[in-house]
Amino acid sequence: MTTISAATSDVQPALGAPVYELTHVSKTYARNRVIALDDVSLTLRKGSFSSVIGSSGCGKSTLLKIMAGLIPPTKGRVVLQGKPVTGTRRDIGMMFQQATLFPWRTTIENIVLPIEIRDGRAAAEKAKEKARALLDIVGLNGFEDVFPNELSGGMAQRASICRMLITEPAVLLLDEPFSALDELSRDMMNMELQRICTEQNATAFLVTHSIQEAVILSDDIYVMKPRPGRLAEVVTVDLPRPRTLDMMTTPKFGETVNYIRGLLDKGEAM
Repeated sequence: MTTISAATSDVQPALGAPVYELTHVSKTYARNRVIALDDVSLTLRKGSFSSVIGSSGCGKSTLLKIMAGLIPPTKGRVVLQGKPVTGTRRDIGMMFQQATLFPWRTTIENIVLPIEIRDGRAAAEKAKEKARALLDIVGLNGFEDVFPNELSGGMAQRASICRMLITEPAVLLLDEPFSALDELSRDMMNMELQRICTEQNATAFLVTHSIQEAVILSDDIYVMKPRPGRLAEVVTVDLPRPRTLDMMTTPKFGETVNYIRGLLDKGEAM
């Protein structure tokens, strides 16, 4: 596995100790006849933002499910904060392509739902103060008692971010959370996501089909080959933070996008 520095810069985030580590992870189905992942290793450091990108069917979703503890690997080790991941855990936050808010619950009731499920209604009621603080962080102050059908798509996804953060997870797993939004809203939500992750010093891992989205958000991009899912290279995005949408017009950004596109095109031809 090769790390490619796409460009040089004097401004880089100071990343912390390893939080999430996958070592030689493989996953097979149909009595080992179908290989979804093959010998994947990666390390997420505290405060880092990483992405995985690859063609459809390359194993991205399988990788994310293993990291979320939804399915076990066939081989390899999956360790979060020094403890093996053997199932779903409170210190793993997950966000999906759709907001998946319950329509009969208000915004704040949706946000504290993970607390209510795990610790009961009394704990959820106590957590509402923290939920209001999170709503303020994502710009939804005043919408705590609104029902989901009264929220725009972007507002609903912001509420989903709050629901993911309410349990203070060690890692945020993001499954194309803004893919259903229009391009303008998606760009703005990506900038919001960057700001929130920076303020929370969060460790994030994003599955995406968008090279531009991966580059504007990520410190490291894991580029996957087609099935069987393997890592082609790890591309280090050497752009200063905080990232801005204006950076998408710079030569450095374009060079990084083109380099990753070349890796993906090469993989398709293999």
